[in-house]
Amino acid sequence: MTLTVKVYSDYVCPFCFLAEKPLEEAIKDKDVKIEWMPYELRPYPNETLKPEGDYLQTTWKQGVYPMAEQMGIDIVLPKVSPQPYTHLAFEGYQYAKEHGKGNEYNDRMLRAFFQEEQDIGDIGVLTKLAGEIGLDQDEYRKALETRKYKETHQQALKHAYEEANITAVPTFVIGDEVLAGVRSKDTLEETINQQLEKHQNTNLQNLFSEGMSCGIDGC
Repeated sequence: MTLTVKVYSDYVCPFCFLAEKPLEEAIKDKDVKIEWMPYELRPYPNETLKPEGDYLQTTWKQGVYPMAEQMGIDIVLPKVSPQPYTHLAFEGYQYAKEHGKGNEYNDRMLRAFFQEEQDIGDIGVLTKLAGEIGLDQDEYRKALETRKYKETHQQALKHAYEEANITAVPTFVIGDEVLAGVRSKDTLEETINQQLEKHQNTNLQNLFSEGMSCGIDGC
């Protein structure tokens, strides 16, 4: 049985981008599926952050850049100011997910923002990026302009905020374990292996306990 790892993230969270690499390494050659879950840190109409502000400058200097250097990942504080809202990008994610490219889309959005400094709040930019991963640009753009996936995205946010009780990103939900923040490949792999073993044991228990009986001809 495939183990699903749910990753709650926002496209303007640098630590969500940094979390990709160790996760990919941890699931290699394992029966694991990654599902990226939308989470808006600053949904409209809340003000988004400005890269020239003291808060982001300090966070990046003291936390993001040292971690990225240690992990060997290229990342830059995007000059897009103020930072974009991510609801349109996430509505596009629902379209991409429906067309079997959810994880590829998620990666493209993060790289576009944190390595190429593209404005992922702009429909034109989003449409171009969608086309780069093989999605139909006309259909994708129409979906965003008509807000076709607005309700689906709002339901995803409601789940994250109210049902899963997520308060920070990235957050990993691996089976019945919840890990908040960037985690090392070793930590993720250990947790994944434990959950895979637990699933396997549960399946075996179900196999040998449900519906077993003896008949008049023996067992």
